[in-house]
Amino acid sequence: SSVAFPVTRSESNKTPLGYDDLPYEEEIIRNPYSVKCWMRYIEFKQNAPRSSLNMIYERILCIHNLHVLLEYPAFEEVNNCHERALVFMHKMPRIWLDYCQFLTDQSKITRTRRTFDRALRALPITQHRRIWPLYLKFVRKYPLPETAVRVYRRYLKLCPENAEEYIEYLKSIDRLNEAALRLAAVVNEETFVSKEGKSNYQLWHELCDLISQNPDKVNSLNVGAIIRGGLTRFTDQLGKLWCSMADYYIRSGHFEKARDVYEEAIQTVVTVRDFTQVFDSYAQFEESMIAAKMETTSELGQTEDEDIDLELRLARFEQLITRRPLLLNSVLLRQNPHNVHEWHKRVKLFEGQPREIINTYTEAVQTVDPIKATGKPHTIWVSFAKFYEENEQIDDARTIFEKATKVNYKQVDDLACVWCEYGEMELRHENYDEALRILRKATAVPARKAEYFDSTEPVQNRVYKSLKIWSMLADLEESLGTFKSTKAVYDRIIDLRIATPQIIINYAMFLEEHNYFEESFKAYERGIALFRWPNVYDIWNTYLTKFTDRYGGKKLERARDLFEQALDGCPPKFAKTIYLLYAKLEEEYGLARHAMRVYERATQAVEPAEQYEMFNIYIKRAAEIYGVTRTRSIYQDAITVLPDEHSREMCLRFADMECKLGEIDRARAIYSYCSQMCDPRVTPAFWQTWKEFEVRHGNEDTIRELLRIKRSVQATYNTQVNFMSSQMLKAFSNATGTVSDLAPGQSGMDDMKLLEQKAHLLAAEAAREKVTTKEKILFVRGDESRSELAELAKQANPDEIDIDDDDSDEGSDDAEPEGEV
Repeated sequence: SSVAFPVTRSESNKTPLGYDDLPYEEEIIRNPYSVKCWMRYIEFKQNAPRSSLNMIYERILCIHNLHVLLEYPAFEEVNNCHERALVFMHKMPRIWLDYCQFLTDQSKITRTRRTFDRALRALPITQHRRIWPLYLKFVRKYPLPETAVRVYRRYLKLCPENAEEYIEYLKSIDRLNEAALRLAAVVNEETFVSKEGKSNYQLWHELCDLISQNPDKVNSLNVGAIIRGGLTRFTDQLGKLWCSMADYYIRSGHFEKARDVYEEAIQTVVTVRDFTQVFDSYAQFEESMIAAKMETTSELGQTEDEDIDLELRLARFEQLITRRPLLLNSVLLRQNPHNVHEWHKRVKLFEGQPREIINTYTEAVQTVDPIKATGKPHTIWVSFAKFYEENEQIDDARTIFEKATKVNYKQVDDLACVWCEYGEMELRHENYDEALRILRKATAVPARKAEYFDSTEPVQNRVYKSLKIWSMLADLEESLGTFKSTKAVYDRIIDLRIATPQIIINYAMFLEEHNYFEESFKAYERGIALFRWPNVYDIWNTYLTKFTDRYGGKKLERARDLFEQALDGCPPKFAKTIYLLYAKLEEEYGLARHAMRVYERATQAVEPAEQYEMFNIYIKRAAEIYGVTRTRSIYQDAITVLPDEHSREMCLRFADMECKLGEIDRARAIYSYCSQMCDPRVTPAFWQTWKEFEVRHGNEDTIRELLRIKRSVQATYNTQVNFMSSQMLKAFSNATGTVSDLAPGQSGMDDMKLLEQKAHLLAAEAAREKVTTKEKILFVRGDESRSELAELAKQANPDEIDIDDDDSDEGSDDAEPEGEV
């Protein structure tokens, strides 16, 4: 026999053989395929260098195929060992698991399958769950679908909850028919809980996709029945399910059936989302059919039949696109059949098709329930009648209106609108008597009276109190009827207590036009009795104006009583106009002192925002009637009552008036009083005005007094922290917007810090001014102060006092002891 592993020169040089190796080498030469010989050789070389051991292993691998080497002797011994162990431990799942795993690694398919079956028969059913995962892994490992399917069927008898795993495997091996059957069984089982967290709808959707996309492979199920069952169960996903059914027929080649499904879908869906899904899918289907037909025609040539077929398809597609707005409107009406707005839109879609419009209106008035209606249900009846009117079918329009008046609307106003539209139609066709008859019929008292807001009664029993109908009837009576009938209508409106202030005024104006003045005043009185403030304001205003214009001063006492009655309980917001009318009456026809008393009352009765204006009117009228001197007391009252802003203006005007009268001391006293409410930093205009006044009319002492008062007022305001803060905020807002604008990004405490810093600056400035001022008011005059005062005195004082040097020196001597003190 030949040497099993020849050793080359280079290799022998690397790993030389020793004398002790010869017996093992000779044995290997005699038995090269004996594993025992090689193992004894390896045990002998355990302590040899690693390169020697590697050399032996390489010789083994080169001579033998390792798989074959290990397959028969070693693996079989292990298998036999497992078999012997199972004789005594066949109830131990761990032994079965190791044995099955070991056989799986050996790729012995039949033996492994039989061993798995023996394990399942030997072990109790409670331990089968440990065997099945390994078994399923084994059958999925090899392309043996029939075996795997049979194993899975047995497995699902024990664990039916894992059906999804089986379904996925069936999809992977393209057994879609059985996958669809299993998925249908899962969907129909109400107690099934998906291990993958899928809902019943998701499983149903998977089934629909599976059967609709593979019609040639799934032939054991009734697809139409399955999807229609889903339509009744999953009403929120109708669009997808309809599209799946149509897709099934398309893939099956039944195009007409697919088109029928699409038509049925767009006629039954009730949401815009489902409609959009179905319509887009329908349009895409028609486009693909046209494209396929054109492609076929271009390849095979055109014939007359094919051209007709292509034109038919194009016409069908065009009609589908044209029908879209109408179909969408139908969807919205199915969603809410009582939507009045959508019915009007539907009528517009049929523009130019009278028959369809009439059918739509008829369907609308039969469908819409006025109680449940969204919108104004009476507008459908009115539009229906106007349609007949526009087509010159007046009798039909009258019939529609008569039917409309018998409908039990939810609101009385709806029925009132119908009656008014009915009357207006007759007016448009100059049937004036008929229009009056209609409105009189509408306002007739029913056999059973009811309150206007009593919802338990039908609207027909309450419409007689509708102001809309009565107003239109009153207008018609004024235009077409007699004075007596018109007056009866207005009296009836007032008796029903449904009149508005405008109705009262219209009634009185109507009576006045026919020279029934006292009757018109009675109408005003009846209106005043019906309403309270502020609704009665317009009636009083019109009544008093008309009464004054009519009688003037002839019935002065009656007019005064009316004004006093009007002012009794009058809110300040409306008092100004009435007081001015009252004062005007007294000025023109009464006594001046009464007018002044009215103006004085007005200044107290009006709103605070109008008091300043009222005082101005009072002062102007008093000056015109009694003269300027009479206004002094008014000015004093105004200064006391008005807020500071307006009081300052009053003081300036008061002082100016006293100056014109030559009362310089009174004017100076007014300026002194007003100065207490004028901060020099906020109202410099006042101090400038007073300074100019003193320059013209004062002397050195009065100017000193002005400066002293100014410093005193400024010191007073400096101590008022709150006032200072508000003024600084106002100054900042005027200069830079807000305090926060001075330090962007800061607020709260930052604003307070800025205010504190500003307050410190103002305090320091006030202290400096105080020191400077103290120096100036010492009676030891400096050249600067003398020249300043002299300059001020020379500016505008005609009565200049010539003070010579002696007097000046004498004044200085007199002032020195006080200065020292």
